[in-house]
Amino acid sequence: MTDEIISSSAHGAHDVLAALRAACPIPARLSPHADDVQGWLVSELPWDAPTRERLGLAGFARYAGRLYPDATEADLRVLTALFTWFFLVDDACDSADRNAPEEIRALRDGAVALLHGGTRLRHPGLIGPLRRLLVHASREPYRRMPACWRLRFADAVAHHLDGTWQEAVNKTNGHAPGVEEYVELRRATSAAYVSYPLVEFVSGRPLPDAVYHHPRLGQLRAVGNDLLSWYNDIASLDRDAAVSGGHNLVLALAAAHRLPLAAAVELAAERWHDSMRRFVSLRDSVPSFGPALDPAVTAHLDGVARAVRGTVDWTMESARYALAKEGPLPNASGIGRGPS
Repeated sequence: MTDEIISSSAHGAHDVLAALRAACPIPARLSPHADDVQGWLVSELPWDAPTRERLGLAGFARYAGRLYPDATEADLRVLTALFTWFFLVDDACDSADRNAPEEIRALRDGAVALLHGGTRLRHPGLIGPLRRLLVHASREPYRRMPACWRLRFADAVAHHLDGTWQEAVNKTNGHAPGVEEYVELRRATSAAYVSYPLVEFVSGRPLPDAVYHHPRLGQLRAVGNDLLSWYNDIASLDRDAAVSGGHNLVLALAAAHRLPLAAAVELAAERWHDSMRRFVSLRDSVPSFGPALDPAVTAHLDGVARAVRGTVDWTMESARYALAKEGPLPNASGIGRGPS
């Protein structure tokens, strides 16, 4: 595949992204604290100068502020620190000089052990800056939220990092997943399932397990995950065509249907439109759980919808995808190897 073909397809993808954004029926919102928290992230946390510059351009606080526009400034700092942790992990695990699968597995085990066992627990897979950032970012949610929520959050992190590990194994083995295999794996690697419990942290309204795991809510979360993941795949097509080993919806569709990339982009967009119609229908069909629980359910549904719209808007404004060709954030790929 030549660079010219990739570049041409990426240019067409930008037009498709703009059209999908215009067609998104979910209203855009942004926290009034987003820019102040972005300044805090860049200036007050202990980054080296190159990392600070790239974090500033990426705008992770604006991403968190689009997903959680009603968060207090203090809570938005917590959420932004968590988002930054996941993006640093992504850079360490999904770049050209990515960590090996066994290192990703150790990182996964260390993070899950910390989230299950508390911040005093030490694990060799999670040390150094990544450990310190996760300890800092998880402290307040774990202080305020009940045990059932903490377990759900830890399970979501484990699911995400399991997917990250599986993708690394696939790349190591030269395995390009088929479309349906990829869609299921992408639901893990996107980290959307991690973002959903954080809605309850912001609202202060944790859902009972029986409600959170209701089939209709689960279906809505899965479709919302697909929508934000596929939009991101189209946005990152130029990078993924070079380094993803086929882990991109457009690339999987192109391989399955023997299509040129431009046609596969259009097919991915068609799937996105179909899924958006299903998302709207599913949301309209969510049952009432009674006056005591419906406000929390509504907040959860709004949060899933904002994850879709927030990803769309942040993707179009962030410099992260233009920067992706430059490799991981400085120091990211080596996190986990140094002293704690």
